[in-house]
Amino acid sequence: MKKILFLLLSLCISSSFAQEYFPTNTGVKSSKNNVYAFTNATIYVTPTQVVKKGILLIKDGKVVSVGKSVTIPNEAHVINLDGKSIYPSFVDAYSTFGIAKPKRESGRGKRPQYDAGRKGYYWNDHIRPDVDAAAEFNFDAKKAKELLSLGFGAVNTHVADGIMRGNGILVALNPNSSDAYRILDKESGNYLSFSKSAKSRQSYPTSRMGAMALLRQTYLDADWYAKGNAKNTDLALEALNNKKELPQIFNAGGYLDNMRADKIGDEFGIQYTIVGGGNEYERINDIKATNATYIIPINFRNAYDVSNPFLANKIALSDMRSWNQEPANPSILAKNNIPFALTTYKLKKAKEFNSNLQKAITYGLDKTTALEALTTVPAKILKNDKVGNLKAGSYANFLITSGDIFDKQTTLYENWVQGDKNTINPMDSKDITGKYTLTVNGKSYDMTITGKGAKQTAALKTGDKKINSKSSFSNGWLHITLKDGDNYTRLTALVQNKQQITGTATDNDGNENTWNATYTGKADAKKKDNKKKETTPEVLAVTYPNIGLGNPTAPQKETILIKNATVWTSENNEVLNNTDVLITNGKIAKIGTNLSSRGATIIDGTGKYVTAGIIDEHSHIATSAVNESGHNSTAEVTIEDVINPNDVNIYRNIAGGVTSIQVLHGSANPIGGRSAIIKLKWGENADGMLYNNTPKFIKFALGENVKQSNWGDMNTIRFPQTRMGVEQVYIDYFQRAKEYDAKKKSGQPYRKDIELETLAEIINKKRFISCHSYVQSEINMLMKVAEQFNFNINTFTHILEGYKLADKMKEHGVGGSTFADWWAYKYEVNDAIPYNAAIMHNQGITVAINSDDAEMSRRLNQEAAKLIKYGDLSEQEAWATVTINPAKLLHLNDRTGSIKEGKDADVVVWSGNPLSIYSKAEKTIIDGAVYFDIEKDLEKRKAIKAERAKLINMMLQEKIKGGKTQAPKKKTQKLFHCDTE
Repeated sequence: MKKILFLLLSLCISSSFAQEYFPTNTGVKSSKNNVYAFTNATIYVTPTQVVKKGILLIKDGKVVSVGKSVTIPNEAHVINLDGKSIYPSFVDAYSTFGIAKPKRESGRGKRPQYDAGRKGYYWNDHIRPDVDAAAEFNFDAKKAKELLSLGFGAVNTHVADGIMRGNGILVALNPNSSDAYRILDKESGNYLSFSKSAKSRQSYPTSRMGAMALLRQTYLDADWYAKGNAKNTDLALEALNNKKELPQIFNAGGYLDNMRADKIGDEFGIQYTIVGGGNEYERINDIKATNATYIIPINFRNAYDVSNPFLANKIALSDMRSWNQEPANPSILAKNNIPFALTTYKLKKAKEFNSNLQKAITYGLDKTTALEALTTVPAKILKNDKVGNLKAGSYANFLITSGDIFDKQTTLYENWVQGDKNTINPMDSKDITGKYTLTVNGKSYDMTITGKGAKQTAALKTGDKKINSKSSFSNGWLHITLKDGDNYTRLTALVQNKQQITGTATDNDGNENTWNATYTGKADAKKKDNKKKETTPEVLAVTYPNIGLGNPTAPQKETILIKNATVWTSENNEVLNNTDVLITNGKIAKIGTNLSSRGATIIDGTGKYVTAGIIDEHSHIATSAVNESGHNSTAEVTIEDVINPNDVNIYRNIAGGVTSIQVLHGSANPIGGRSAIIKLKWGENADGMLYNNTPKFIKFALGENVKQSNWGDMNTIRFPQTRMGVEQVYIDYFQRAKEYDAKKKSGQPYRKDIELETLAEIINKKRFISCHSYVQSEINMLMKVAEQFNFNINTFTHILEGYKLADKMKEHGVGGSTFADWWAYKYEVNDAIPYNAAIMHNQGITVAINSDDAEMSRRLNQEAAKLIKYGDLSEQEAWATVTINPAKLLHLNDRTGSIKEGKDADVVVWSGNPLSIYSKAEKTIIDGAVYFDIEKDLEKRKAIKAERAKLINMMLQEKIKGGKTQAPKKKTQKLFHCDTE
């Protein structure tokens, strides 16, 4: 019988949705009457266009008309919705519905893959714009049912695999149709991300900056290809060019990557729609400046279980804040007039969507904005005016509700998709809630029925004793199974009258008799605290960055007068006693005695020392990535793309008097990526830290790392594998860059290559090399290669055998940036000596002391002091190695590195002699703004303690109220070094 019913149902479905020009051999070819008129409803045509007591007329899956005065055809089915509301069904603009998660192919080896595996496509497998989601799509009826129950009528789905992912499709969630009808748009958008494809093991890119460089080069190559310049056919580039006009949807996943994605888009004139991460509130002004529309997940985290105070101490304050602040993200976006859609993406369970949406509304999200974010905004993103509204001509995708769609008490009855009804809760379901006296088998029970629609359930007790029972209510039938002692009784009744329910009871032995329940009144309503209901939950203030040591506002330039200090100028070893320093407009304005300035902030320098800010020539803090190891040359990548302004090591560095650093690429390859030179402006965004008109630098490397000596047995196939091979890599790339540059200058058409552009800048002496180096022979080799191509190496960093060839370094004109006393930490460092810096200095080489370490960098003043012991340098000579000398190596000595009138006001006030282990940086000033103040630091620590206590109390309250919690988690920061993967 079930098979017959299934076949009949299938026949109805197939005949209803068969293409009109297809022949029919299974019966007569006739169409059903599918004209419906919904009357007397409150109709939301759009979130802002509402018709009271209106009529919605639909036919053949489309809206025919809507309004108060609609002519209803005679053949229409008229459905009276008096007291009910109609809304457009929701649209999810970012989904993977119906598409299996891509899996890696099994059976592959562990060796890296450097070349593309796809033939006839782009040189990188992670560029896959040719992928068509329709070819991978299989309608998921179970998932569709779940989404329909949440109010969704259409989803925009795609293959979530690769950096360029191909086109998506817009699908109606119509379980009664076929793909021929429910695929509303077969090319609904072009998808991108920063994540590699699971279908390829090709190594490049291994980093975020590599992904960004790859995107840039792909766009350049697509343009070159479109102009007919390529000699080969490239199916990936053809697809990319063919999909340029589609909506461009970029899954970035968090505000830092949001900004990075937008940066790429701006460079190529593309306005991405950005899939965010839910933390956009942390830099809302930056987010607004992108001018992008966002797709926002609402996967708010649960409170942490802080009942164990020892475990609670593991939780970072930033994570506690995220729990408190995330639900306000949609509201903050709306208040800043940033357009956004909401998505089920990132939810572990789709059913969490409605509860999280309710939470966002509780945290201030306007209901009209919420409705726009689920209807008209996603429709606009997809450039599709047939979904997300109920205007004439749109798809008949709509919801029928008992009232306000976002009210917790509202029942969603039906979700119509393409004119087909999907029942969520029966509209004719009786309300049987209330208190009853139930009588069966000579016993009486107190019964309370609560809930709504099909979810009405019964609870039984006698006196204060709860009776075990299970119940269900569907299609007017009430079923209750109760256990009293060892006896089970099954109760069944078709409810005709709520006042008196009568039915059949079946006992353990199968005997039947009558039971009845008499209505005695309304169920007790849960007590509500109206005051709490009206109050928006407290959201703690965001700081910049949004961690405990962040600033409530960005520090501002001040007029500062430091009086009567000992000034180490770092200019010709000059020391000025009892001297004043005046700072105005971010510059050192005057140096002298008895200075005055109206309105200036006065700092008493008596007994204190004033120096230029420390400069770290070699650092790996403040970045989200350090190595792009996918190729032996990655000159196309830049650390500027991945500056991380949230790194707490920035704050720790300014607490140690550091004001500027060069953030270097690592040493994974002979030719690494470009540097970022930044000022440690704690609280600024990434762009605000970069030097204006910064000198151009790049990281090269020699030694064990670049030939993969210490990478394991599986990493032995990338060239070079020997030090001889390293030399050939340099010669090959510089020769190619030379030829590339010549062709570019000739005026001939040329394919723009970011990597060769960068190397040509070196040949043209517009970009400088900082080279990771240890062994004398290799250092000699690279100087000779440079001279062969008529340029100089700027800096050898580490340079622990510099003392062996200081004369040759001096002759070449290269500087040395080294450690004070690191040696013997790996084989190629065995010949290092602590007198290295002094020997190079005495040879006339510009020598700097660097850190290459997040911990050491905040104590560079003490590292400099070691040179007095190891080499007998004077205090001023030693201090120069962390101030003016690194400024010279970075070509910034005309702007910073010393106390001189007209230079940037990068100044540190020390409690005592800066070279003493007992001295502390009391104030660190960058561009005339105080970024570290030791007294305010103490205040911040007290504030952190108070804030943690407050958040812990809020989480305890959440748990006591029955809210979900998660186990405490410790956030571990990854520290980068030269060899970090």
